Amino acid sequence: MRVIITGGTGLIGRELAACLASDGHEVIVLSRNPDSKRALLPEGVRLEKWDGRTATGWGHLADGADAIVNLAGESLAGDGFFPRRWTEERKRLFTESRLNAGRAVMEALEAATSRPRVLIQASASGYYGTGRDEILTEDSPPGDDFQAQLCVAWENSTAGAEALGVRRAIIRTGIVLSKEGGALPRLLLPFKLFAGGPLGSGKQWMPWIHHEDEVQAIRFLIEREDASGPFNLCAPEPITNAEFARAIGKVMGRPAFVPAPAFALRLMLGEVATLVLDGWRMIPARLLDLGFTFKYPDAESALRELLKR
Repeated sequence: MRVIITGGTGLIGRELAACLASDGHEVIVLSRNPDSKRALLPEGVRLEKWDGRTATGWGHLADGADAIVNLAGESLAGDGFFPRRWTEERKRLFTESRLNAGRAVMEALEAATSRPRVLIQASASGYYGTGRDEILTEDSPPGDDFQAQLCVAWENSTAGAEALGVRRAIIRTGIVLSKEGGALPRLLLPFKLFAGGPLGSGKQWMPWIHHEDEVQAIRFLIEREDASGPFNLCAPEPITNAEFARAIGKVMGRPAFVPAPAFALRLMLGEVATLVLDGWRMIPARLLDLGFTFKYPDAESALRELLKR
């Protein structure tokens, strides 16, 4: 297969590119700074420059490609170890980066003579809005807060692909657990300092997924011709933040009873604290219905593999 990945130098994109390339597929990653990102990707993965807004310089590659995986979008937590506050300027970047990438993908699809068979469109658990305690499947309606509306706009940015005859699968991803970055190193730090515990009340639901399952789920959706529409990408066993903290403590052999007060997190992080204090009781109903098997369905097995305990 020839697979084009936008956002391919991020956590999920890097691992997906490496996995596809190791199986002999042609992988093309689009990057605004290909020279500086070369070291992030394995040999055999091709880097192409793009402006993040249009199909200029790369759109011809979509002609005859098998799949486009659109993961591009400014990180809500920022690139540093500690999450950055959401200013109005950063919110604008979150929105523009996602909508611009969607428009670029659509431009490439419209110009292609032989269009890709499938488009994988990124989204997130934030689609469902915060403060909800019910079980959330792909049929649940979106929320009305900033994250939810951002995800709705993100998904809609490539909705026109279906009218062009391109199958489209939307991945509403939870918290991806990986040693290489993302949330896990931040979550582990207090436990390393013997000060781990729940965040806030700990009652909030935490939709997580092991990075290997994330990558394999995306590959599954690329290859399954009957897979279209939204898919929740999260482990099949819902867990609260307090339960997840206890699992970390058990695997690391550290205490897990020192809570991080919600008011302190909101004071320090501002609105971005919703990423850890408000949860989603999400389940991957449609993936399971199609027969996808999770390698790491529960938090303890995932953490033992990630921490090699």
